[in-house]
Amino acid sequence: MISRSILACYPFAVLLLAAAAAAGSIDENFNPTWGGYRAKILNNGELLTLSLDRGSGSGFQSKKQYLYGKIDMQLKLVPGNSAGTVTAYYLSSVGYAHDEIDLEFLGNLSGDPYVLHTNVFTQGKGNREQQFYLWFDPTLDFHTYSILWNPQGIIFSVDGTPIRHFRNLERTHGVPFPKSQPMWIYSSLWNADQWATRGGLVKTDWSKAPFIASYRKFDASSACVWSSYTSTSSCTPSGRAPWMSQTLDMAGLQRMRWVQKNYMIYNYCTDYHRFPQGLPPECTAA
Repeated sequence: MISRSILACYPFAVLLLAAAAAAGSIDENFNPTWGGYRAKILNNGELLTLSLDRGSGSGFQSKKQYLYGKIDMQLKLVPGNSAGTVTAYYLSSVGYAHDEIDLEFLGNLSGDPYVLHTNVFTQGKGNREQQFYLWFDPTLDFHTYSILWNPQGIIFSVDGTPIRHFRNLERTHGVPFPKSQPMWIYSSLWNADQWATRGGLVKTDWSKAPFIASYRKFDASSACVWSSYTSTSSCTPSGRAPWMSQTLDMAGLQRMRWVQKNYMIYNYCTDYHRFPQGLPPECTAA
């Protein structure tokens, strides 16, 4: 699925070229941040659950910041009637002009598929949504959701199958790319029945609460940890980690096109009504 390209010189103060962050248990890598008892670390630190009830949702945040990396997490989503709920799993920097890489799972009525919502923010600007149905029931078992973020681009994958590739077109097309702001990893489970399911037509059924999402097997062993104290990365210029120059090869592109043909339900790059003056430049880049 993944091929290697030649890593071009990149105009950034710290060139990140080697994997350094170690995989570990959930409690070694994350802290519950809100929701009180609704965020739980179980099984000797190997499992984290978030819950949502009428009183509150819950969330967690990574203990470390990252600037580039391949980051995997296994999730099992809220089962049954999950309408109105959103399980968000994303990377984000801080501040008004923040960068962000989003995976959001929009709940639905029992028997209807979840919607996987993806987005990329650069310098505080998003509006790059692509949405998908999944080709399996994400509530029955754990599945691996991955983000590969390197100077070449951002690849979203599900169980090793790429579903989206946001390429770095900053130098060729002037499209801002997240390259200088370290990001935390966040997740939250919250009520968004004003818009999440069928545009807000289907509301949360609180008789089904608490709603629970589960997380395990976090892996950031191929990622660069950022130190806010020294403003440096754990990756060093002397290394040449293969993932830093990975992109999609032909097989990966074919698998991604299969997903997009069969399971994509919204693509901002085909929404001419939203962009009457012309699609964003990354949408028309060859």
